Amino acid sequence: MGTTDTFDVVIVGGSYAGLSAALLLGRSLRKVLVIDSGQPCNQQTPHSHSFLTRDGETPAQIASIAKEQLLHYPTVSFVNDLATEARAESNEFTVETATGHQVRSRKLLLATGIYDIMPAIDGFAECWGRSVLHCPYCHGYEVHGQRLGIIANGDVAHKMVRLIQHWSSDLTLFTNGPATLTAEQWQTTQQLGIPVIETEIAAVEHQQGQLKNLRFPDGSIHEVDAIFSPIPFRQHSDLAAQLGCDFDESGLIKVGEFGQTSIPGLFAAGDNSTPFRQVSIAATNGGKAGVWMNHELIDEDIAHRLHTSVLD
Repeated sequence: MGTTDTFDVVIVGGSYAGLSAALLLGRSLRKVLVIDSGQPCNQQTPHSHSFLTRDGETPAQIASIAKEQLLHYPTVSFVNDLATEARAESNEFTVETATGHQVRSRKLLLATGIYDIMPAIDGFAECWGRSVLHCPYCHGYEVHGQRLGIIANGDVAHKMVRLIQHWSSDLTLFTNGPATLTAEQWQTTQQLGIPVIETEIAAVEHQQGQLKNLRFPDGSIHEVDAIFSPIPFRQHSDLAAQLGCDFDESGLIKVGEFGQTSIPGLFAAGDNSTPFRQVSIAATNGGKAGVWMNHELIDEDIAHRLHTSVLD
């Protein structure tokens, strides 16, 4: 990658959404550069599920297979670097990296993911993605019927209670402080037979990421095999903000059906723009973005040729 190279599409982020877009674009004969810092959100998750033909493989294995296949396409190239700055000008995007490289492209795809913000509970982060989980569709089958817990409060807790009770009848809600459930939500929880523990949690005790129990400030414990906990997040990259993208109320990048952002020519796909954090959905949305970027490039190329023909 040179300091002034120009591509049809630059993709920031080399995980499932970015790789899927690169595959569609490479097969469309587009010159594509994938810039990847190698820090995926699910890097410590031992297994990925619910992706046809790859159920149970590690996230790294899936990405490795995808990259190996992409390298067969001569128009697709990769660089291990961190994209730090981006700007749009004159129907073109310029991206600068941490190592000082600068590249230009006609279209830009942000497949930059999100960054999970861990609560200040000792041991929580070490168990994240292993036995403290965010999604039953990704991991619920592996822990179904076991002693499960939910760490959440208020409306989020109520939604999680309704969802997780399907996977196990041995379920406890931990609000980690005074519960903020409404009277109706309390009633639902009680009718489902789910106990609520409002005591603050001192620690998630574990062995190499495998949860053993929750410990409270007075030294008492509650044994659980796995916890589901929806936690806050932020964008992993500030490139979308630099470029002036619109965001929804939860902090996700607003996109259209094919990943179009509020900035012409700028697309987003993957966890940075959808609440559905699954490999299959990221790959699908990346592929859709790749197809639509190619359609826009085709339209622009034809319009340019017709305009040039008229001038001649």
